[in-house]
Amino acid sequence: MKATAFAHPIQGLIKYHGLKDTRLRIPFHDSISVCIDALSTTTTVEATTSLKEDLVIINGKKAVGIDLKRVEIVLDKLKNMAAYLGQFRVVSQNSITSGKGLGFSASGFAALGRAACAALDLETDYISLCELIRLGAGSATRSLAGSFAIWYANKNGKSYAEQLVKPGTVDLGMAIVPISSSVRTDEAHSEVLSSPFFKARLKYVRAIIKTMGEAIETGDVTTIGRLAEEDTLNLHASTMTGKAHMFLWEPETVSIIKEVERMRREGVPAWYSIDTGPSVFVNTFTRYVEEVADRLRELGFSNIIVSKVGGKPLLSNNHLF
Repeated sequence: MKATAFAHPIQGLIKYHGLKDTRLRIPFHDSISVCIDALSTTTTVEATTSLKEDLVIINGKKAVGIDLKRVEIVLDKLKNMAAYLGQFRVVSQNSITSGKGLGFSASGFAALGRAACAALDLETDYISLCELIRLGAGSATRSLAGSFAIWYANKNGKSYAEQLVKPGTVDLGMAIVPISSSVRTDEAHSEVLSSPFFKARLKYVRAIIKTMGEAIETGDVTTIGRLAEEDTLNLHASTMTGKAHMFLWEPETVSIIKEVERMRREGVPAWYSIDTGPSVFVNTFTRYVEEVADRLRELGFSNIIVSKVGGKPLLSNNHLF
């Protein structure tokens, strides 16, 4: 049987960094994100007995090494749950393939989980699916939840995500600048543990997570933007001060930060947010998002993506093969 699903990647607002359990991908603390409606991953999964081993194609390339291993961890778990003895053919395509730190691992595994379950005609409850796809990418739990979501490090013995508000509830717009990098996110997550600031970050996040949740529930875009920007600086300070001194920003990243600061001085409500990579999200009210995008284009960026808040993954009849 064949099934296709598409899911939206996420922007971390209160970002997770570092894993308490690397095998189960359980983080040290809760985190909050928002789905990006303008970006997506589409994944088609076919359960078949015609292959000798699983075949996984990601963005036109055959998955090998650690990328294949992460996918097969999820697929093997599903095979056991469904008592399925065959193989999978998987083709997954992101809506764009440039830029690092755009949350596509989240949408990739959320779409994989939805499509694979449908291909196996396997019914599973939401929390169980969350915990399953988390084995591939922790942030996939928040992509599965859709909209604004909180990922619990441990809630009643489980680690999963929960939607905070429905899409369209908060007047948030995003202008996104994809910037390329060769750094792997997993490297940054392991590196941050050696930072002398890491314990201070854990204390900071636990204090701020409630405030961000309240801002989302009340639609307070100003506070959402400000806290996401503050968390960006906190997270990258921790990353930069690990033993390898990982600096994830590119010159383009810094130029956008400076422009966002100029916008605010001029009365444009805009705040930058940067996950584990150089790409930049600029958060604002929806009525300002085109103005923000134009300002970024004036800096020479022609690849600006304007987005609203995205929803949950959905099944589709538009198969990739």
